[in-house]
Amino acid sequence: MLAFLAGQTQRIQLVTSVLIVPHRNPLVAAKQLATLDVLSKGRVVVGIGVGWMREEFIALGLPPFAERGAVTDEYLQIFKELWTNPNPSFQGQYCQFDDLDFLPKPVQQPHPPIWVGGESRRALQRTARYANGWYPIAANPQFPLATAEQVQTGLERLAAFAEVEGRTLEEFDIVYRLPDYSLQQTASAERRPFHGTADKIAADIRQFEALGVTHLVLDFMRHSSNLEEVLAHMETFATQLWPLVLCHSLIVGYIGSQAIVSFDEIARETLLFSLDRALVR
Repeated sequence: MLAFLAGQTQRIQLVTSVLIVPHRNPLVAAKQLATLDVLSKGRVVVGIGVGWMREEFIALGLPPFAERGAVTDEYLQIFKELWTNPNPSFQGQYCQFDDLDFLPKPVQQPHPPIWVGGESRRALQRTARYANGWYPIAANPQFPLATAEQVQTGLERLAAFAEVEGRTLEEFDIVYRLPDYSLQQTASAERRPFHGTADKIAADIRQFEALGVTHLVLDFMRHSSNLEEVLAHMETFATQLWPLVLCHSLIVGYIGSQAIVSFDEIARETLLFSLDRALVR
């Protein structure tokens, strides 16, 4: 699907949301992603996760579910080895290879950006060590990120792990997936973030940008029952709310139930492709 979309588009970034790393042979996955980066002329972003359903690991005959974090860390190292080394080799617990040709290399150097999903300590360590971006969800009850204060706490945790790796928080894309979003004509006194009038939601967006959030992921499917309603919600967001934000960039990328708002200085189109929920006609 992403290869097809790459052929039909010119500017949008193609974001996997998310690739469950242990589910796939790392050499095959790295090859597919590198080829996609070549076909798209350098527009791939690799959103990854470790997985959460034990039954999937059993059905696929994968390493034990409890080891999915270690498998993911090793496979990410393999991705980078294949993408960057002209003579790749690797000797790990779950995969070993040498004397291997791997071409073509990705267009993006040193490799396509990697966004790590997850909110746990291990996810933050993985982000700090291997990734270019942190891609949490807000609705994890163990590590809630529904408010600006909770996001600030999460960013402080990531900054601590980044410091251990000799990095700073400014090196990372911070991709915030909203727990919910609702544009309304009036706002209640007890309103939640990203609920209420266009003015209130625009203020929320600016507040999260000030915290360091670089991308927002909005799920228009939550309040829609068909493609036409999804598009109508997107149109309303673009025409009624976004002009009030003026955060240096433009939201585009309207395939799937979600869209990314990117706070880049240069306006660009971005597509978040969700394999399980995309609405493509």
